Amino acid sequence: MLTVVSVDVDGTAGAGAIWMVWRPKSPRACEHIALLEWSGEQWRDVGGGSGPADDPVNVDVLDVSNGGGALSLTRSLDLPHSITMAPWIGCAKVRLGRDVGHVLIGARRIEAPAQRRLIAVWTSPYTSRAVRPVIVALGRDGVELSRLGPHDSLDTHTWARLREE
Repeated sequence: MLTVVSVDVDGTAGAGAIWMVWRPKSPRACEHIALLEWSGEQWRDVGGGSGPADDPVNVDVLDVSNGGGALSLTRSLDLPHSITMAPWIGCAKVRLGRDVGHVLIGARRIEAPAQRRLIAVWTSPYTSRAVRPVIVALGRDGVELSRLGPHDSLDTHTWARLREE
């Protein structure tokens, strides 16, 4: 049995990601993330990764994990571009708390799905491949609940809670 958890497409960047889980309720559950790019008039698989499925996580507001990426295959072959000029297609799994209505991935606004999990995809220069965009969790009223910067490991809500404790 295969379940698609989430799909994200950034049409402007010509990149997409699919988060899938095989045997989702089994102790042997395995997940796979596929990265895609728009080339010519079709989507092409550019890579991804597989591993054991994560255990469900209770998230207060925002949790971002398991980023990955691949070099654009199409654009790395286009002359006069070289491999160093081709964009990096990056992604991360995002988990959201119950109060989150939308999430911003860079400048893109995505509605929070009912299952509170989504995959986010973006492109960046190959030289910045380890840098993800700013990710912001917004409440249903549009108020910012938390934010995670490109190099942050914890979101602002979690940091504030830790300071209080």
